[in-house]
Amino acid sequence: MEILKSKRFVVRQTLIGKNQVIEFTNKKGDVITYDHDKAFKIMQSSLESLGCWIKYKSYTASGNVPMSIRGTDAMISRVDAIVEVVVEAITEVVEETSTEEETIDAEYEAAF
Repeated sequence: MEILKSKRFVVRQTLIGKNQVIEFTNKKGDVITYDHDKAFKIMQSSLESLGCWIKYKSYTASGNVPMSIRGTDAMISRVDAIVEVVVEAITEVVEETSTEEETIDAEYEAAF
């Protein structure tokens, strides 16, 4: 199954029953993956009373996952942006340390 990538959380009537997995990146840079059908099932009663659902058969949220979805089996994964930044910083430090160690080793060998 191919993952649908989006810039926002979305539930659409046209995606219901298609077992679609959606991945979106919120405004903070967090990457969130969820099961569309499970999200719809959880939100169905509240969606049916929203103007956007009544008029467009679609609901979107760009900031985050709706509270009713968080912590449910509709959520597949979440990678917070801060985690990625920390991993990148650690990788840079390790690479710099490796380069410094190689330079020190080369200077030591040249000295003897």
